[in-house]
Amino acid sequence: MKRPRIRGPMDRFTSSINHQASLGVYMRQQNIQDAVDKNRRHDVDRFLARWINESGIPFNAIDKDSFIQFVEAVGIYGKGYRPPSQYELKEPLLKEEVERTKGIIRDHEKEWENNGCSIMTDAWSDRKRRSIMNLCVNSNKGTIFLSSKEDSEEAHTRPYIYHYVDKCIKEVGAHRVVQVVTDNASNNMVAATTLEDKKRPSTFWTSCATHTLNLMLHGIGNLPKFKGVIEKAKSCTIFIYAHHKTLALMRKYTKKRDIVRPRVTRFATSFLSLQSLMEKKSELRTMFASSDWDKCKHSQSTKVRATYSTIMNVGFWNGVGLCLKVFAPLVRVLRLIDGDKKPSMEFLYGELLHAKEEIKGALKNQETLYREVLEIIETNARDRLDRPLHLTAYILNHYYSYKEEMIQKQFACHGWAT
Repeated sequence: MKRPRIRGPMDRFTSSINHQASLGVYMRQQNIQDAVDKNRRHDVDRFLARWINESGIPFNAIDKDSFIQFVEAVGIYGKGYRPPSQYELKEPLLKEEVERTKGIIRDHEKEWENNGCSIMTDAWSDRKRRSIMNLCVNSNKGTIFLSSKEDSEEAHTRPYIYHYVDKCIKEVGAHRVVQVVTDNASNNMVAATTLEDKKRPSTFWTSCATHTLNLMLHGIGNLPKFKGVIEKAKSCTIFIYAHHKTLALMRKYTKKRDIVRPRVTRFATSFLSLQSLMEKKSELRTMFASSDWDKCKHSQSTKVRATYSTIMNVGFWNGVGLCLKVFAPLVRVLRLIDGDKKPSMEFLYGELLHAKEEIKGALKNQETLYREVLEIIETNARDRLDRPLHLTAYILNHYYSYKEEMIQKQFACHGWAT
């Protein structure tokens, strides 16, 4: 006797195919199903959006892996899932998450024990002007938060920073800590000398490479040959964005591409602004020479005449091109070290050497042109990006050791030996 057909859970993932139907009919059926699925999803999206808005949850929370895992888990569970009660969330489930977090920390601690770690400091002020210092621990396993201290009444002097960092080193374990990473503030640098020379000679105090490169870019941007170009570019951008009419006109000619764009890196703002301006050079010059611009009510003001003169000046664009050629090598290094995809310590010193050579080439290898630029780079790098850790990583990096003659330079080898 033939068994009756029973629909089961797998039927959700299968559908019968009518071989006699034409491809067009089959595709129409699929499109109808797609439309139904789209409407069903939209209903779910609306309920999710309503809950997010009513609860004041940040929109970027849906990008978290934990939320995506939650949605997938609900889908696998199927119809009938009921969320936990408030008691379950704040008692057993919270305790389970605490234990899970402790397990993650234990995994990190094993990595610290086997391969060492770095302590990273971050001092900042919140909206209420409270002075806060965070400490995190970084290793091959990733970065975890260690502690935070709010102490607006105390000045962040050398002794204050020294004792706080030293306490954290004790907490992590001095034998595990390879280096402490801070920014280049003078109080941090003095505290570093005290820690390395007196109490913990085996622990390196390393300056934040991203902050150091930003200081280089800032210093180069203040040189007269570059500062004038940057200030003119800034004035043009401010004027265009200050008026609705000029902004709409600019977007019309650039096909809705903005001059100002979200920063792809935290620093190098001047470089990104100049690069964006150069990409739209032709469109901007066309706009200022158009009849649309002549009809603009702002076209006769003093600021407009200055902006018009700047945009139509060939010398200005030559200056922008020179700035980009000089800044680009350092920005490339900045992007390398500011990313989180792969370790960059072993490439930092070597790429900085290459950047200096590129800058020399951009300035036609004339010492009178590149001397000031290289002096700024070397002054900021000295005792910050040429520490024994940087030089050791450079020497041991096969990418350089097998192809670079400069790897044999006495300075690098001396730094490695020390």
